[in-house]
Amino acid sequence: MKATNIDLRTYIFLDSLQLQMASYLSTVSRGYLPVANQACCIIEIAPGIEINTLTDVALKATNVTPGMQIVERAYGMLEVHSNSQGDTRMAGEAVLNAISKTEDDRIKPRILTSQLIKNIEDHHAQLINRTRWGMMILRGDTLFVLEVEPAGYAYYAANEAEKSARINIIDVSGSGKFGRVYIAGEEAEVLECKKNVEKRLSEISGREDYK
Repeated sequence: MKATNIDLRTYIFLDSLQLQMASYLSTVSRGYLPVANQACCIIEIAPGIEINTLTDVALKATNVTPGMQIVERAYGMLEVHSNSQGDTRMAGEAVLNAISKTEDDRIKPRILTSQLIKNIEDHHAQLINRTRWGMMILRGDTLFVLEVEPAGYAYYAANEAEKSARINIIDVSGSGKFGRVYIAGEEAEVLECKKNVEKRLSEISGREDYK
């Protein structure tokens, strides 16, 4: 299969899922659940329905396991993982080849919101905790909220946040038009992770095509 009419929005490789991030994905995934230290590849395309065909390509190319497949009318997202970084990279490369694209054809991540709320109040924490899928935020924590486009980079941002500081992943939304990440913890740790996440996102190559 070769398809040239598919838009590559997100393409990112996570070399090692961190403990919280792997657990978070296992909480929200409907597929086969990843564990910590596995490699992971996240691909987001448009139109969304084509992700079914690309999932087939990835799984037949090498020994990877699908954790998430999200099919929306506009966008589709696939997450595959493996104990082998080589197998995970090979699956991603098979998808790129199938749509006649390279990594640099992806959309470069754009940060839309990067905000800090220090010393969060009880009732604000309760509002967030009612709808989160990750850790809980507590009174007095510092909250970091990141909004990024395309949405799939939210998973990468959360994984990099956990690598860089002692923080808690509260929630991650990585599908749809925009991705969002909620991170909390001690102020110094959250400030450190914010700085590192923004830096890591800025280093990702790609085209600037925001609609």
